[in-house]
Amino acid sequence: DVQLQASGGGLVQAGGSLRLSCAVSGFNFDHLDIGWFRQVPGKDREGVSCLSSGASTPYYADSVKGRATISRDNAKNTVYLRMSSLKPEDTAIYYCVADQNYCLDRRWWGQGTQVTVSS
Repeated sequence: DVQLQASGGGLVQAGGSLRLSCAVSGFNFDHLDIGWFRQVPGKDREGVSCLSSGASTPYYADSVKGRATISRDNAKNTVYLRMSSLKPEDTAIYYCVADQNYCLDRRWWGQGTQVTVSS
């Protein structure tokens, strides 16, 4: 089965940056669409970004457009989400997700990594 391992979260100051990583195993990596969702405790998950070979451009939520970049390293079976100009409202648990349908099915989920933005 597909295994997703999210990492890279931590405590950062407002205006700072970080890079989240999602390591993928158990499947043909280049046949997966990989994305990121985030969740504040007690609230619904929010789609942040998705990278699919079938899409002309990556998907970004309006809340992170201009501040986030998703990328894929097929040699390392890893997808990254780089975020800059971080805001306190970016504070959430970030989950990497995978499917074969433009991150719409979200069949597989990672364990999540905590991002906390202070200020």
